[in-house]
Amino acid sequence: MAANILLVEDEPAIQELITANLARAGHTVVRAADAETAQRFVRDALPDLILLDWMLPGISGVELARRLRNEERTRSIPIIMLTARSDEADKVAGLDVGADDYITKPFSPRELVARIKAVLRRRSPQATDDAVEVGGLRLDPSTHRVSAGETPVSLGPTEFRLLHFLMTHPERVHSRAQLLDQVWGDHVFVEERTVDVHIRRLRSALEPSLHDALIQTVRGSGYRLSATASA
Repeated sequence: MAANILLVEDEPAIQELITANLARAGHTVVRAADAETAQRFVRDALPDLILLDWMLPGISGVELARRLRNEERTRSIPIIMLTARSDEADKVAGLDVGADDYITKPFSPRELVARIKAVLRRRSPQATDDAVEVGGLRLDPSTHRVSAGETPVSLGPTEFRLLHFLMTHPERVHSRAQLLDQVWGDHVFVEERTVDVHIRRLRSALEPSLHDALIQTVRGSGYRLSATASA
């Protein structure tokens, strides 16, 4: 699945090279030449992943990573550091502030795309094309199909995204606010009860195959997807 990637890099030539290769891999890239611009982009909408150069004018990439990790809203955004620094101490420093991976320049575009895929699979599985199956229900993002055994399940686009997120984060309880941020986007302002409406639609679509029981309401907390018996 295409990811929305924020590239924070002040070298125009490197910006162009990375953007071209990521676009070829199906990703959408937003570019920022400094940390201040990157912070404005993040305030508007959370990216699926940030590629962050260490050496930036003004605030360094390491300091920006530290700030992002210290804020609850941005804490879970996957970050890959890009830098010419290859010393072990520098790598440790980058990882210590919360980077998920560390790539030293020069690097091959294929390596970068592979590293991005690996980090997204680990940190944001809903942003990948990997098919997922829970309790006999299968969802394939690449074909946009859902099936219960051999029977196809018809879902609207919002219900599909909602189910995809829940299936890639099984057993975890998500509040309505968290689901709005992850499925609708934190820059979209809709009421929390909108989540309830789409949960009802999702359960209705899954009811004929009896998979509606996978979607559990956790009273006072939100919703979770679980293959265990509903309590």
